[in-house]
Amino acid sequence: MIEPLELALIEDYLRYLAVERKLAALTITSYRHDLGVLAQFAAQEPNPVPLASLEQHQIRRYAVLLHGRGLSGRAIARALSAWRTFYSWLGRERSIPANPVADVRAPKTSRRLPKALSPDQAVQLVSTPVAEGLAGARDRAIFELFYSSGLRLSELVSLDVNYHQDRGYRSLGWLDLDAAEVTVMGKGGKRRTVPVGAPARAALSDWLKLRVAWVALDPHALFLSARGARLSARTIQHRLKAHALRVGIAAQVHPHVLRHSFASHLLQSSGDLRAVQELLGHASIAATQIYTSLDFQRLAAVYDATHPRARKVPGSG
Repeated sequence: MIEPLELALIEDYLRYLAVERKLAALTITSYRHDLGVLAQFAAQEPNPVPLASLEQHQIRRYAVLLHGRGLSGRAIARALSAWRTFYSWLGRERSIPANPVADVRAPKTSRRLPKALSPDQAVQLVSTPVAEGLAGARDRAIFELFYSSGLRLSELVSLDVNYHQDRGYRSLGWLDLDAAEVTVMGKGGKRRTVPVGAPARAALSDWLKLRVAWVALDPHALFLSARGARLSARTIQHRLKAHALRVGIAAQVHPHVLRHSFASHLLQSSGDLRAVQELLGHASIAATQIYTSLDFQRLAAVYDATHPRARKVPGSG
């Protein structure tokens, strides 16, 4: 049971945040919740401790308790931040000797690894015939290009047949089939040029021969709908997922899975992290390093499945 004086102290602080700091109502609600949790922890001590008297070892234990409740590192960090600023205010208002949250840090949240297809799955996906006719030729070119060049969905959607600038229009990205490359505008307005492999070039060439039948609303777009408009990102996502299911790949396959597969397979083959970084258009090498974890996971799976000393001893576990 939280003492009324403790609740009043929290409300004084929240009033300060609202009036002096002018924080949003939703932020105030979040602070109220996090400070309420702190007050509950203090009240549940064998001998209830006033908030102003809590010490660092108790705050650390409370962070561990939050972790035990299943809270993510991010959620715990948010709670600690709310507690830390509360004690900063309390230090000014009540002259407490030290902020007990000052050096307490939340546990790091493990970064989710991107999903990637196996090389066999990826090749099966992009090489299996799609539908007949224009839509099938277009879809095959799209899937091959995703896996060949590791493009983001937004980058592929914005591709033009070739570079065009006229009357206020300027291509964001374009195909140069003769040079076997595409130029795209990535995140942060960063432009890059990426090679296009032979199977993707062949699929693109087939599509370009048929594309003229659909040219109408957008004469520049590389990939068109039957109405002649630039193909939407949602349509591409839907058609890729449907094709993966037809091929027999049960995993949720979306364009970013092909981008991850491109990066993972290239890194496995070359070991050149910097080159993969440039091809993906990552501003930081740290964003690319996650694919080394993917590669290690693959190797670990092979080890666990094949190495005699990795096999589980019968009856153990």
